[in-house]
Amino acid sequence: MKPGHARPCIRVLHAYTPGEQPKIAGLIKLNTNENPYPPSPRVIRAIRAAVDSRLRLYPDPSSDRLRRKIAEVYGFRMDQVIAGNGSDDILTLCLRAFVGEGKMVQFPRPTYSLYPVLTQIQGGKIREVPFSADYSLDVRRIDPGAALTLIANPNAPSGTVLTQAFLRKLARRLRGVLVVDEAYVDFAGENSLALARRSGNVLVTRSFSKSFSLAGMRLGFAVGHRALIEALFKVKDSYNLDRLAQVAGEAALSDMAYHRRCVARVVRTRGRVGRELARRGWRAFPSEANFLFVCPAGGSAREWFVRLRKNKILVRWFSAPSTRDYLRITIGTDAEMRRLIEVIDRFLD
Repeated sequence: MKPGHARPCIRVLHAYTPGEQPKIAGLIKLNTNENPYPPSPRVIRAIRAAVDSRLRLYPDPSSDRLRRKIAEVYGFRMDQVIAGNGSDDILTLCLRAFVGEGKMVQFPRPTYSLYPVLTQIQGGKIREVPFSADYSLDVRRIDPGAALTLIANPNAPSGTVLTQAFLRKLARRLRGVLVVDEAYVDFAGENSLALARRSGNVLVTRSFSKSFSLAGMRLGFAVGHRALIEALFKVKDSYNLDRLAQVAGEAALSDMAYHRRCVARVVRTRGRVGRELARRGWRAFPSEANFLFVCPAGGSAREWFVRLRKNKILVRWFSAPSTRDYLRITIGTDAEMRRLIEVIDRFLD
């Protein structure tokens, strides 16, 4: 068989596998960390108002109104902000801007499985640093010479966090760029925005998919030193964020009171479900995200994944050796989580 036209690194690439999006009536979907509550009504109104003849025009290529609002809400200058088609788009720009072919990209293991895929696409060299049993890291194991270091904080799939003291020490150690991926940080107690303000080699990425309930709009952003942001602008697609997404993001950031209420509901439910599972012998890592990473009792994680699916509850199971003993369960509504506990009890009796 003749080789294809794809680059060698693409021919051997195992593509990223998104969470399943099934179309099953009555399914309780707890597998992709979507917010169980709708976006702010202000977002819906803004999108409806924007659906008019202006859709024939290209969107603002630099998303100025949205970036100005992000800067205002999070305490940055506008030239320290870039917006993108989900935080995954921002991560892709980071690889384009900072990683040459053969250069090192490092990240912990296990973590967000898109990181190695993006590295391989860019032709970079992967270096994984295993987490300890409690999901901490030894800063001395981090290679200071990596072109790019990616840290999901809170981590996926564990929901655990690395302290800000650790991240400050890490940023000082690195000669390359540190990206702190804060897709889930609104459900946590601390964030790295202050680190991004004062460090010349730190970017913080954020997503509107989780806490703002806008996964369907594909919207994210990064903040950091203006020189890093300028580099990302140089490699982004011309119109990387459509008109409706820009409008939605600006409206979401104009209703932070609604955002805080939704986040608080998820956090309360997370704590309650964690306690319920612990009473049944399920072991969960201390999560600061909108999901729980749990080792079930009364059978393997794979068996529980199948049992729950047969009862129309979809959770996430990862087959890798470091994760195969666990289920990742998105926090849904209180009613959805009661149903989860009911099904679990049925099999534990």
